[in-house]
Amino acid sequence: MTGWDILDKFIGSFPPIVMALILLAVLTAVVIFIIGFSKHGVNFLKYGFQQKDINDLGVKIDGLDTRLTDKINDLDTRLTDKIIGLDTRLTDKIIGLDTRLTDKIIGLGNEFHTELEAIKVNHFGHLKNFLSELTSILLDKNIINNTEKTRLDNQLRDM
Repeated sequence: MTGWDILDKFIGSFPPIVMALILLAVLTAVVIFIIGFSKHGVNFLKYGFQQKDINDLGVKIDGLDTRLTDKINDLDTRLTDKIIGLDTRLTDKIIGLDTRLTDKIIGLGNEFHTELEAIKVNHFGHLKNFLSELTSILLDKNIINNTEKTRLDNQLRDM
């Protein structure tokens, strides 16, 4: 015996008018299910035609949107303040660095000029001493005479 045989005996035990009413109730339920499922989808199985939780979900989404907008605006304000503070501190640091570098460069320029003058004086002093020694050696070797040596020494002193 199969399931169809059991179903046939079960249906056969009811009078025809009762079976017609059961068939009508089943067809009505199928039509309602088709209409509800086509309008509301899977939520129709959970909530039926009332759909209360869907409306609550819309309200929650609107509230979430408002809260999210407030959070983003607050974050934007705080971030802007931080950027402005960072910009001010960075500008102050750059100005301080510029001042210190300018002072260093001026100091190095002054020191360079002082050293250059010292080098010139020392260089020419050493050169005069070298030329005096050279004229003495030339005199010792009898390449020049005393008159020429004196003339060269006078010229070196005038420099």
